[in-house]
Amino acid sequence: MDSLYKLTCEDFSKELFSKAPVPGGGGAAAYIGALGVCLGAMAVNLTRGKKKFAAFEPEYEQMLTDAELYRKRLLELIDKDAAAFEPLSKAYSMPKDDPIYAETMRAVTIGATKAPLEMMRYCSLSIDLIARILEKCSKLMISDVGCGALAAKAGLECAALNVFVNTRTLKKDEEAQKMAKEAQDMLEEYGPKAQEVADEVFARLHA
Repeated sequence: MDSLYKLTCEDFSKELFSKAPVPGGGGAAAYIGALGVCLGAMAVNLTRGKKKFAAFEPEYEQMLTDAELYRKRLLELIDKDAAAFEPLSKAYSMPKDDPIYAETMRAVTIGATKAPLEMMRYCSLSIDLIARILEKCSKLMISDVGCGALAAKAGLECAALNVFVNTRTLKKDEEAQKMAKEAQDMLEEYGPKAQEVADEVFARLHA
């Protein structure tokens, strides 16, 4: 399979629009999350070099390094998510009386949960980063920071749906429920944090 994240925006959206099984919700979640952290990085890039923010220059370098790591990893997870879908799709066509059906379904379901859970981790890191950027960027860029926070939140929540759609089928499986709990914990911590950033931006724009 060719890399999905290297498609143009036009081609990616066409694939998402079509009846092709991938990209789907997981790939979209990763892409949205990547766009969120990119908006944060843009705010840094358009602020750095200004005398008023000179004290933050050393922090900007680390912020951009972190943002680039998160951006790349989220995009790579589009392909990782797609690759995990194929064995899951094949497993659903197995006869349920096959002796290895239960074992196979468990393995491919856990496998399909790993990518969206990792997306959530990087969206969470992105939200932390974006929250810091808001306090250290030009006021001309705060709307972009707010958009970044909401995009990262959307990526987080969309990825969570892709975790839970899998873990719900393994309610008695210890590993699956551990993954579900991690996802729920990230939702509860970072969803509100991203919203706080957006709310602060709305407040400043209406001041």
